[in-house]
Amino acid sequence: MPVINVKMTHEDGGATKEQKEMLSKKLTQSFQEVFNRKTNNAVVIIEEVSTDNYAIGGETVSNIRKIKA
Repeated sequence: MPVINVKMTHEDGGATKEQKEMLSKKLTQSFQEVFNRKTNNAVVIIEEVSTDNYAIGGETVSNIRKIKA
């Protein structure tokens, strides 16, 4: 069973249910096209990470964005 993990930052209210559904469908379709495997057991996990919990070069993304603003 394929498991597709997506991690993305949670910003501006996060992704909508509809966006997550569309992303899941397109990722599943792409998996099927590339690997020629059935999609009925494909699992897509979408995890949204707070920008306070995501750092680049030792600085949280929240702080980096504040500095650039």
